[in-house]
Amino acid sequence: MGDNTGTSQDGSAREKEAHDGPPLGGSGPEPQDGSARDSKVHDGLPLSGRGPGQGEDHVESGNIPNGDSCSAATTRLYKRRWLIVFLFSSYSLSNAYQWIQYGIISNIIMKFYSVEAFAVDWLSMVFMLTYIPFIFPVTWLLDKKGLRVTALLASALNCAGTWIKVASASPDLFGVTMLGQFASSLAQVFILGMPSRLASVWFGADEVSTACSIGVFGNQMGIAIGFLIPPILVPNVDDMDELAHYIRIMFYISAGVATLIFVLVVIVFQERPEIPPTQAQAQARNVDPDEYSYTASILRLLCNKPFMLLVVTYGLNVGCFYAVSTLLNRMIIEHYPGEEVNAGRIGLTIVIAGMVGSLICGIWLDKTKTYKQTTLLVYLLSLIGMLVYAFTLNLGHLWVVFITAGVLGFFMTGYLPLGFEFAVELTYPESEGTSSGLLNCSAQIFGIIFTISQGKILDKWGTFAGNIFLCIFLLIGSVMTGLIKADLRRQKANLQAEMQTVSKMTADVEEDVSPPEVLKQMKL
Repeated sequence: MGDNTGTSQDGSAREKEAHDGPPLGGSGPEPQDGSARDSKVHDGLPLSGRGPGQGEDHVESGNIPNGDSCSAATTRLYKRRWLIVFLFSSYSLSNAYQWIQYGIISNIIMKFYSVEAFAVDWLSMVFMLTYIPFIFPVTWLLDKKGLRVTALLASALNCAGTWIKVASASPDLFGVTMLGQFASSLAQVFILGMPSRLASVWFGADEVSTACSIGVFGNQMGIAIGFLIPPILVPNVDDMDELAHYIRIMFYISAGVATLIFVLVVIVFQERPEIPPTQAQAQARNVDPDEYSYTASILRLLCNKPFMLLVVTYGLNVGCFYAVSTLLNRMIIEHYPGEEVNAGRIGLTIVIAGMVGSLICGIWLDKTKTYKQTTLLVYLLSLIGMLVYAFTLNLGHLWVVFITAGVLGFFMTGYLPLGFEFAVELTYPESEGTSSGLLNCSAQIFGIIFTISQGKILDKWGTFAGNIFLCIFLLIGSVMTGLIKADLRRQKANLQAEMQTVSKMTADVEEDVSPPEVLKQMKL
């Protein structure tokens, strides 16, 4: 917003920053702009210059109220925030890939390990089941230890799961492959609740929805790759030794990628920026950690009626997506025998379309802040997409399935970041990790119910009945979404903080008091 003007205030601010030390979680980025925008500068310090190349991470600055009308706290955005969110997306991608890598070649896995379809379905459902009991201790850990510890544990468990599976590429080691999948599913518990928390901690008020979408984007990309790659790497051959070779290659590739990502997380991932990015985050940092009660926070959320409605509706929508993804191979093979590769491509189409939908929805929310309206519209379009998919799956034309699956994915998968961000708005100032954890817990519960139920319906009555079963619950979810009261608490907090800043500046001018440094910066 301003460059180095060489004023005494600028030098003071630079000197203060030099004395502040690194941020939590590692050596943090230094702001490039030495201009003082913090009212709490050290007077009387000598001018302090900076050499070239220092402070390259700084992007923007501004002043916000810091709990009262007489003091202000600096806000800054750092370029490093993009590196952090993309690194998170990378290990989320690796983990999501492992969730679906068995299900999309379920007929081949059944043959290789000589197990029933239901056992293969559990390789996917173990991700859902593990999440339910572990989400509350993991969310507590996220609140107490922060983003870096959570990221390290997630990437470490994810990496361990891939190497366990490398050792399971033998027809008599289904138990070992299930153990590896369990380790990966435990990593997922540390991942799913982080996008909204990471977005709030690192990104500005006009970026949080987009950043959350990027976080979800990585998970969706992993599912997309999980749909695409396994059918290509593991062809449906009859020779067991040859099949074991192909499966082992698939496992080694995922293990190598997971190991690289883990090393990068250890080196690069940072806890939080030194200076908060938004008014809401500055206020949140003023809360004494000893005053925070995780149990009390959970109870407040359970008593928040709009949020609890969202918990149920989110679970219904995402649970349907989990069921469709897990059973996609079985549905496609039933109508198009021998099309394992195209089944994977159809799954890829669902997720790629959903990734586009997620980014568009995130950008739209940042621009309009129409959380309820957008969530309801996308929910209704998910229902319509599911109905069209159900009625066209058995027409005998794969190109039609590709189109209808793409429409379904655009809206159903595009709903994921909407639910996260709407929840944060409804529950502020509660922890984003806690609200996201409850949403995902609901999704896992409904995912298990829908996957088992639809699988039984597929076996007895076929794919059409199974898909209509899901449509009924999407209709229920649409009605319940319409009943949610849009109490956007985070938006109110940001607006109140901005109004306090303007009021303070106006009062200073009226009383002929020297305006705060932020006003000088605005004039510049």
